Amino acid sequence: MIVYPAIDLKNGQCVRLYQGDFAQETVVNPDPLKQAKAFAEAGAKALHIVDLDGALTGDLTNLKVIQGILTVVEIPIQVGGGIRSLEQIATYLESGVSRVIIGSKAVEDPAFVAAAVRQYGDKIAVGIDAKEGLVATRGWLDVSEQDYLSVATEMAKLGVETVIFTDIAKDGTLLGPNLEQLGALAEKVPQLKLIASGGISSRADLEAVKALGVAGVISGKALYNGNLTMTDVVEVGE
Repeated sequence: MIVYPAIDLKNGQCVRLYQGDFAQETVVNPDPLKQAKAFAEAGAKALHIVDLDGALTGDLTNLKVIQGILTVVEIPIQVGGGIRSLEQIATYLESGVSRVIIGSKAVEDPAFVAAAVRQYGDKIAVGIDAKEGLVATRGWLDVSEQDYLSVATEMAKLGVETVIFTDIAKDGTLLGPNLEQLGALAEKVPQLKLIASGGISSRADLEAVKALGVAGVISGKALYNGNLTMTDVVEVGE
């Protein structure tokens, strides 16, 4: 299992949100490049980066920041937030990003996901963000009528290999991951490589998620406030 330290970008800074609420934003490091380098030097095997501005606008708003991060770390980086076109995917991959995460667009336009997977294979992941089991889009501002299991099943049929699942109610809360929904995903679509996100508060949470057999887990707030250490990340991820 790979543990991905999270870097959420807003206005060029590294921030954390509470339950995806843009009004509840905390700047955790004004210099994302320094933060990325610190994670890498402490032993992170990969990074998870989200362009929060892009998630709202559909543009690669923080592209230059992400390209800057790629110049200071050598570990793989997966990036999401505002991916709406194959051209945007190409821009990220040509910049050195290892995997691009399609979020809202995957729910709204499955044919786009199919085209992306045909062209880029396992360099494409899909982010499924759920609120009370229903998938949310557009920076989590809109909630669809599709449940997370049906969307995950559809993505697997399209050839998607990796899904990043976030329970929005848990995100940034340190209340622990949604093990029930993660377990349901692992059982329903075992062919998917599942990356868990949201609510990680401790080393015990990392170990509980790992016990489900997931491919990875993302941690943000717990790392920034010290509930988790990079030693935990390295040791549990092995």
